Order: sequence, then C-alpha cells, then structure tokens
Amino acid sequence: MPRLKQIESFVAVATKGSLTAAANAEGVAPAVIGRRIDALEERLGVKLMLRTTRRITLTHEGSAFLEDCQRVLADLGNAEASVSAGGVKASGHLRITAPAGFGRRHVAPLVPRFLAEHPDVSLSLNLSDRVVDIVNESFDCAIRVGDLADSSLVSVRLADNRRLCVATPAYLKRAGVPQTPADLARHECLTLSSDASQTRGWAFQVDGQVEHLRPSGRLDCSDGQVLHAWCLAGLGIAWRSTWEVQQDIAAGHLVAVLEDYAAPPNGIYAVFPQRRLLPLRVRLWIDFVKHSYGDPGYWARAAG
Repeated sequence: MPRLKQIESFVAVATKGSLTAAANAEGVAPAVIGRRIDALEERLGVKLMLRTTRRITLTHEGSAFLEDCQRVLADLGNAEASVSAGGVKASGHLRITAPAGFGRRHVAPLVPRFLAEHPDVSLSLNLSDRVVDIVNESFDCAIRVGDLADSSLVSVRLADNRRLCVATPAYLKRAGVPQTPADLARHECLTLSSDASQTRGWAFQVDGQVEHLRPSGRLDCSDGQVLHAWCLAGLGIAWRSTWEVQQDIAAGHLVAVLEDYAAPPNGIYAVFPQRRLLPLRVRLWIDFVKHSYGDPGYWARAAG
C-alpha cells in the first residue's frame, strides 16, 4: 500500500506541477506528499524530481519512470473496473478523434466491429490533422501518431510507427538515389506545411544519434494524402509512415531510400484525460484498438 501511494503521489505531482496541487486534490498536507516522494526516491536510489520553491522539474529518470507509472496505474484501474463492472454492459456516447489519413485507414474501419460488439454504445469520430484539445473540446480519447508533447494526458502505446523516405522508380532514375540524408538538399522533397505535424523536420539516425533535417522543395502541402499522391506521381521524395506506403512499396510503385539512416520507430498512441474512473466504454475502445493493432496479421491485411 505505501508503495502504491508513493507512485500515485509522484504521478500527481508530475502531472499537476506542484506538491500543493497534488495535496489539494487528495485532501492532505503538501508535507505528506513530499514525504512520499522522498521515500520513493530513497527506495529507488535515484532522483526523480528537482524541486525548488517555484517549480518542479522531472529528471531524465523521472520522465521515463512517469510514463511507466501512468501505464501501471491505468492498467490497475482497468483491472479493478473489470471486476467491479461484473456483467455491466458498456453504454453511452463515445467521442474519438484521430489524424485524418491514419483515421481513414486504421480507425474508421474498426468502428463498425466495435459497435457490433457493444450495441448500447454510440460513437462520433472526428478526423483532423490539427492537435485537438481533447479536454476542452470534450473528446473521450484521441489516437495520435508520432512523438507526444508533454502534457497531463495519459497515453497508451498501441503500436510502433516507422517512417521512411520513398519515391517512385522513375523519379530515382531521373534524379538519382540519395546515399545520405545530406543528399536530400539536391532533391525535390515533398514536405508537410502544417504547423501541427513534423515540426522538427524529417528524422534520421546518424552515427547512433537521431538528427532532424528540414528538406526543401518546390511543393509542400498541409495534407499528407496529397503528398502521397504527388509522390506516386513522381514529383519527388516524401517522408511517410509505413502504414501509408507499405502497400505501394510491396507493389513496386514506390521505393524506400536511406533505409540505413531510418530513425527508430516512434509510437501510435491512445491519449485520454487523467481520470480516476475511466468510463467502461472508453476503456473497452482502447483495449479493442490495442488488440486489433497487436494482431500480427493486422497491418498486412490493412495494407492489402
């Protein structure tokens, strides 16, 4: 029990930003929360937070530990809900948001099967490439692709997301095959113009370190599907996710380049507000999507 309280207090302080806010939420004195954090750090033998009178900053170890703790607490809440819910059926309205391209391919097709399993649930799906404020816009859950910004939201990793540079065989025959990321400066690169996506540029792994480049070209667009179409038309090199282009690669319509420099995969996540009791319909949706993406044959079937 003390161990769990320590972890809960650590997550509360990290997400709320102060001992006082965490203490107020629980109805205890800040000193109680502080003692729990001290005991947790002493037990682990590592500093998780740097505390001053003005702010609290997570250490590198604290940031990594926070993600694990949030997942553990969410899993524990789900386990308790499964038992306490008994035979209760999920019901009510579910509001989901997802990126437009990914949502069309890999979220919308799952909805009919989910609703068939849970006939008392209704669902609204919002597809948008902007980063939706799910708390203020009253969404239950967001599916997000790529690196997550720091926030008080809880995230569950659903699958890996890998990006590759791709182009048509005709374009590469005409313009040459880039051998290193630096060679992209001599190519037409098809880039996203949206402020909400790829803000740091294209990611590559060079000498064991991830580096970001901002390639340029005569064409950019805020819509990834348009970039995909331009790439298939032979207009340049695009940096796209495998969930979008793997079928074209398998068919020979596109060729992956600079694979030796491909950055490690980031993630596809379900993101939802911090809640002590997650509604059953939301928990079941997240479990359903995670199970679907975790099926070894899913991505092959989705690409076909």
